[in-house]
Amino acid sequence: MAIRLLLAEDMNMVRGALVALLNLEDDLEIVSELARGDEILNAALEHRPDVAIIDIDLPGLDGLSAAGQLRERLPQCRTLILTSLGRPGTLRRALSAQVNGYLLKDAPPKELANAVRRVAAGQRVIDPQLALAAWGGTETPLTERETEVLRLAAEGSEAGEIARLLHLSPGTVRNYLTTIVAKLNARNRVDAVRIARDSGWLL
Repeated sequence: MAIRLLLAEDMNMVRGALVALLNLEDDLEIVSELARGDEILNAALEHRPDVAIIDIDLPGLDGLSAAGQLRERLPQCRTLILTSLGRPGTLRRALSAQVNGYLLKDAPPKELANAVRRVAAGQRVIDPQLALAAWGGTETPLTERETEVLRLAAEGSEAGEIARLLHLSPGTVRNYLTTIVAKLNARNRVDAVRIARDSGWLL
């Protein structure tokens, strides 16, 4: 029996190349191809793929969130995340999202096909370069409270709301945010959130 695949990739040329490569394998069959993350769950429920190959950056819904939906609604469908970014923080997010595989887009075609087979067989596949980068990641310079403040800021909370949630004064929260931006050498609060996420300090 061929392994049934769902492929989600928003760049048409890349998706076309992946389809062509995977179709060369006798034991792999693409049953659905998509360009948006928010279409993955419905397509998977309709086509019942064995493995969903998902780009991490998709319009509508990011790949890790889509993988989380699949795990809840269709746990028998295994997930293989593709990324062009070798950031250790992103890998840590992928592992905490319990994806079954995580591979760089520029991996050799044979490596992708083999990764699909291994994921379908119940194994976890992590690109070795990414794994080394994650294990070598630096510790966060932020305290627990600073991380808490930044996490709430990342969710869109303003200083007043963060102060209320953490039982602090708005002035104290603003001081925390100023310290966080300085510690991370960030340009502003948004940049601080990006740096912390990329480094795996905000999971």
